[in-house]
Amino acid sequence: MAADSSHDVIIIGSGAAGLTAAIALADHCRVLVLAKGDLTGGSTAWAQGGIAAVLDAGDTFDNHIEDTMVAGAGLSRRETVEFVIENAPRAIERLARMGVPFNMEEGGLHLTREGGHSHRRIVHVDDATGWAVQAALLKTAEAHPNITLLPGQACIDLITGRHEARYSGSGRVWGVYALDEASGTVHAHVGRATILASGGAGRVYQFSTAPRGATGDGIAMAWRAGARVSNMEMMQFHPTCLFNLDVKNFLITEAVRGEGGILKHPETGHRYMPDYDPRAELAPRDVVARANDDQIKRYGLDYVHLDISHQDPDFVAGHFPNIYDKLLGLGIDMTKQPIPVVPAQHYTCGGVLIDLAGRTDLPGLYAAGECSESGLHGANRLASNSLLECFVFGEAAAKDIIARWDQLEPPPAIRAWDESRVTDSDEEVVIKQNWTEIRRFMWNYVGIVRTTKRLERARHRIALLRHEVHEYYSQFRVTTDLIELRNLIETADLIVRSALHRKESRGLHYTLDYPGMLPQAVDTVLVP
Repeated sequence: MAADSSHDVIIIGSGAAGLTAAIALADHCRVLVLAKGDLTGGSTAWAQGGIAAVLDAGDTFDNHIEDTMVAGAGLSRRETVEFVIENAPRAIERLARMGVPFNMEEGGLHLTREGGHSHRRIVHVDDATGWAVQAALLKTAEAHPNITLLPGQACIDLITGRHEARYSGSGRVWGVYALDEASGTVHAHVGRATILASGGAGRVYQFSTAPRGATGDGIAMAWRAGARVSNMEMMQFHPTCLFNLDVKNFLITEAVRGEGGILKHPETGHRYMPDYDPRAELAPRDVVARANDDQIKRYGLDYVHLDISHQDPDFVAGHFPNIYDKLLGLGIDMTKQPIPVVPAQHYTCGGVLIDLAGRTDLPGLYAAGECSESGLHGANRLASNSLLECFVFGEAAAKDIIARWDQLEPPPAIRAWDESRVTDSDEEVVIKQNWTEIRRFMWNYVGIVRTTKRLERARHRIALLRHEVHEYYSQFRVTTDLIELRNLIETADLIVRSALHRKESRGLHYTLDYPGMLPQAVDTVLVP
């Protein structure tokens, strides 16, 4: 099996970060974009709220920087925060030129406000911003002759020196082995540089707003290849996911609270957020998520109520048309009645450690977006900073590759994927059972509120499952489900190890054993 060497740069992921990088690179080199499943299957297309940028006359970069630093609870790196926020307006301009139909009002872009923000600075396309951005980026990428988009590719492992035909053992990354889901064959895709833009690890939890494919693939692959990861304990839980037994993972955007929605006890009608924080519903997500979780557990509830029915009905339906239509189809009229909501895992704030150029520890390997830890989010991501990070670091990685092009050697001969010792599995039930078990104990033991005893229980279960999955992986041909299960085990272990390491409560990491915050904020960096 020969390596596919007809591309200069390999990009893993077809969301905002991956496509931004591909478009920025395409005038200079040949780019291959690999997607697990459909090209639109990542988190970008699901994003409802919008993109944060300083565009209002009354707002400043310093305001946005301060809001981000406050939300990050001391772990955000100021250099990164300044870099991203100062590049935000230019990113919005690029998207507008690509045809993203941002909502307008008299005098310019319509800006909304979300939790943790001191000003209105969220540009949006109704309540389906991510889908509009994904469509515009995809259309631009498809039109460029130097970009090849290849869906249906489940990436297995990064190709490093140990996979060279003449074994070198170096940590240099040359590309990735990927399973073609249609044919069942594994191909080696190689290039001078590789960009991880594979999204987060939300599916390690039982309840998550993340898409089906968010199984921590990029984080796990980078870790196995020798890259450091940082702050994996910082898992963001969105306060308001629709509670419905038939519809899973439907997010009720932060902007509903930004436009006046209030949280209430479903039986008494008591508005409880002022009891937890003076910022009430506009407090940062970790505060609101813990409050919702506390109400549910304290009173034995299935859900709490998010109510915006006191606002003008035309305003509500017009401002949130997709949510309004979706809920109406489920028998809920949000202009007249409250919405039942629960917290759910929403965003992976930790990930593969990168610098301001998107470079990881491994030569030839870059990362951008949710799979990375750039220092922007710290201990808690500020609402609508996630898409922004994708655009800024996708472009930053592309610029660095172009600037270093003469230093990036062509890839050597790479060994073919060896399937000589494996067979087809007749025990797929093992994968399903282990997948279900991981997600359940991660939710119960490593969720919104943690204890050392719960974390130790999770670590014990991970050790047992890791052995089972390794044995299964070594005996049978890979499938997408098996690849994802292997990566879920890896990311679950990184999350638990990081959480046990942090002996304090900070931002998204809240433990009953260490409820106070230490005077100095220190990143949790794991070294392979």
